[in-house]
This record gives sequence, structure tokens and C-alpha cells, in this order.
Amino acid sequence: MTKLQPNVFDPNCDSRQVLALLADRWSMLIIYALSLGVRRHGELKRMVGGISQKMLTQTLRSLERDGIVRRRVHAVVPPRVEYRLTPLGRTLLDTAVPAVASRSRTPAVSKY
Repeated sequence: MTKLQPNVFDPNCDSRQVLALLADRWSMLIIYALSLGVRRHGELKRMVGGISQKMLTQTLRSLERDGIVRRRVHAVVPPRVEYRLTPLGRTLLDTAVPAVASRSRTPAVSKY
């Protein structure tokens, strides 16, 4: 059996989807924010300066669709929604998040 090697230059290569996710302007910042713990939408908006509510919502939906983020809705009034990294999302913490954190002047532990 022949083992196929990934080719990032091939537009049909699965690795291109991963690159598209990581190259997104907001995804890595949101993943980094969620690496610090479970967050609500408003907390994420305050943490990720400059992101619009629309862009935050779109990015969270995309990350949820890709299995990186889990959205949990609590059955209370008013509704409470929390976001957390999935086990797949946590796999990004070893490689991608250190690159973001190393450029940050914010300590790795936050009080948001």
C-alpha cells in the first residue's frame, strides 16, 4: 500500500484546511483566550481587543463547526452560553498557542 505524503501546495490537501484555520486573523487569538479557561461571549469580546461582535460570532461558529470549540448553552433565563476548547482544540496548544503567547505582553494567566 502506498502512503500519501501531505502536499500543502495541492488545493485538495487536507492540510490546507488546517492552514486556513490557523491563518485566520482571529482564530488563534480566540483559541489562546480559551486556553486560559471557559469563557462567555462577552468575556471573549473584551479579551480579544478590536474584534467586532459579528466577527467573534462567525469565528466561534467556524471553530465549533471544525470541532475546535465546544459551545454549551445553559437552560436559564437569560440564556447563558459558554465556550471551551475541545480535546482537538487542546492539541493546538502545544504548537500554535506558544507562538501567539511569545509575542504577547499579557501574562499567560488572566483574570477575565
